[in-house]
Amino acid sequence: MLPGSILSSLLYVEILLIVLLSMSFSREHPDIVVNFAAESHVDRSIETPEIFLQTNIIGTSILLDACRKYGIKRYHQVSTDEVYGDLPLDRSDLLFTEETPLHTSSPYSSSKASADLLVQAYARTYGLPVTISRCSNNYGAFQFPEKLIPLMVIRAMRGEKLPVYGDGKNVRDWLHVDDHCAAIDIILRHGADGEVYNVGGHNERSNIDVVRTILALLGRGEEQISFVVDRKGHDRRYAIDPTKIGRELGWHPVMCFDEGIQRTITWYQDHEAWWADILSGAYEKRNAAE
Repeated sequence: MLPGSILSSLLYVEILLIVLLSMSFSREHPDIVVNFAAESHVDRSIETPEIFLQTNIIGTSILLDACRKYGIKRYHQVSTDEVYGDLPLDRSDLLFTEETPLHTSSPYSSSKASADLLVQAYARTYGLPVTISRCSNNYGAFQFPEKLIPLMVIRAMRGEKLPVYGDGKNVRDWLHVDDHCAAIDIILRHGADGEVYNVGGHNERSNIDVVRTILALLGRGEEQISFVVDRKGHDRRYAIDPTKIGRELGWHPVMCFDEGIQRTITWYQDHEAWWADILSGAYEKRNAAE
């Protein structure tokens, strides 16, 4: 469907600014649009849900309208396994498939599920060529320090306490960012219009096991672990079945968790200036000024 080499541009445009977004489409004339834009931290969605509704739902509608106006050949929505809700810890045989009903738990997951439904509505109502991918928890380089793995890595390196929600037994399926990007690329090239593809890493780990792994690899002691009051509505287990994308498109995850977590820790060790800039608030101030 697509040429072997795709010429791409990364544009920094506020998704809610209709005029600027339209100007960018007019100038760049894109054939394909991939919507990675999202407010994605569950804790912040519980504190300020309206921001998530604005960015993840209204922002998606604005982007879809621009795609309609400029005749985009493919719109791809990057979604999440959290739209399916959660699974019981004692049923390892249960996995999320593309047929699993949407059953959200947080303002974040509700906003992403709403965006998915909006994308499918634009496909049916306006004939917009769309695909959706729903991935498991990502990790790797350049992930913001608010997320579990970078948060724990940074705090462990600093000798600080590592806050773990509840009993720490909540299970997530970890997907390395390189594998996720490879999945999106193959969907853009070979995915069928209107289809949803689940993207998982076959790397289920409990939160406490992830934290202990990080401490061990950094040579730190488990006395740094501090169990804290559980998150409201905290999902117990996510587990993706990526059979469809493997069968139909030939994608399979490459990075095992043991290798991926070591690479990730090394990256944060080597890029202190990057994450220190974010933690200091300087990054946010610069973006607000722009």
